[in-house]
Amino acid sequence: SSGIGKALVQKLLGSGTKVCATYHSTKPEDDADNIQFHQLDVLNDEADLSFLPEQIDGLVYCPGAIDLRPISRIKPKEFIDDFNLQVVGAIKVIQAVLPKLRKSESPSIVLFSTVAVQTGFPFHTKVAASKGAIEGLGRALAAELAPKIRVNVIAPSITDTPLAAGLLNSVEKKEANAARHALKKIGDAEQIASVAEFLLSDKANWITGQVVHVDGGISNLKV
Repeated sequence: SSGIGKALVQKLLGSGTKVCATYHSTKPEDDADNIQFHQLDVLNDEADLSFLPEQIDGLVYCPGAIDLRPISRIKPKEFIDDFNLQVVGAIKVIQAVLPKLRKSESPSIVLFSTVAVQTGFPFHTKVAASKGAIEGLGRALAAELAPKIRVNVIAPSITDTPLAAGLLNSVEKKEANAARHALKKIGDAEQIASVAEFLLSDKANWITGQVVHVDGGISNLKV
């Protein structure tokens, strides 16, 4: 219902896809015939996914959090809480929808990591730890669920979304972050959503087990 997820919903609706989307606190308006929003708290052991139809063709798990602090200021429980949101939440949802995905002819799962897993950045220990687990989960699932279900992971660099607002809330911050990338710009939600839409589609039906870096070149290039 926000950021990359919201941009992806709009793209899928534009292609005529029926979408079941989730939100955590404030329900967006169901402003199209082929979308329904449902509240979902993945940290709740009794998370209810009964709203889903009997068959689904794709699953995208994209809740996230950005909390950049020195490791000396992060309590172990905070690492656990983030892991529960990013990794255990994904596992809960995937386990719940596997029977529905298996009814599809070409099902696909898309997860989200971060460039900070491959490229070490200061103060990123919490997010890198959880997202590193997501990359391992994605590869293992891709092997386990092949050849029926494809599983891929997108690893963006900093993207102009509400989640990153604190890091991009001035012209100076945006310019400084853009300068770190080979392409001298930061990502936007629509760019990342376009990659997710592709990985969900039959056009990507020979792609699985991949971590796709959509990061302005920062993971591989020094300029």
